[in-house]
Amino acid sequence: MKSILLFVSLSLITLSSTFAQSSEEQTLIQLSMDKWQWMSDKDVDKLDKLFDAKAKFVHMSGTWKKDEELDIIKTGRIWYKKATVKDTAVEISGNTAIVWNRITLDAVVREQVAVTEFTVTEVYQKQGKEWKMLALTFSSVRDTHQIKH
Repeated sequence: MKSILLFVSLSLITLSSTFAQSSEEQTLIQLSMDKWQWMSDKDVDKLDKLFDAKAKFVHMSGTWKKDEELDIIKTGRIWYKKATVKDTAVEISGNTAIVWNRITLDAVVREQVAVTEFTVTEVYQKQGKEWKMLALTFSSVRDTHQIKH
């Protein structure tokens, strides 16, 4: 009887842990999707709250910090018109999460239309009850590129 109770208890703990991680993964996926929309809408107020003060951004043309990324979005130097997300993977380790998005990005860069295939790596840290983005890196890939799950 004790071993049955122990088995049931351990199963419930494992199940609740799996559900909690799944819930956190869904939260991060939604946050990432919201971020793409905010970038498209040039909603720098929402992005400012999402990006950690020390966040870094790696693009094809350079690497910069939060303030410059927000200015680039606000002024339209890069307009992230539409990110079509084809696949997403999330891994959580403690208070750190990595979100990979396989996207086709329709953008306007320095008044030039650009449609580019990327795998985007986003690094988040749980600070209190909120996730903050620490890094965002665009990696140009072929349209056949796949994220390993």
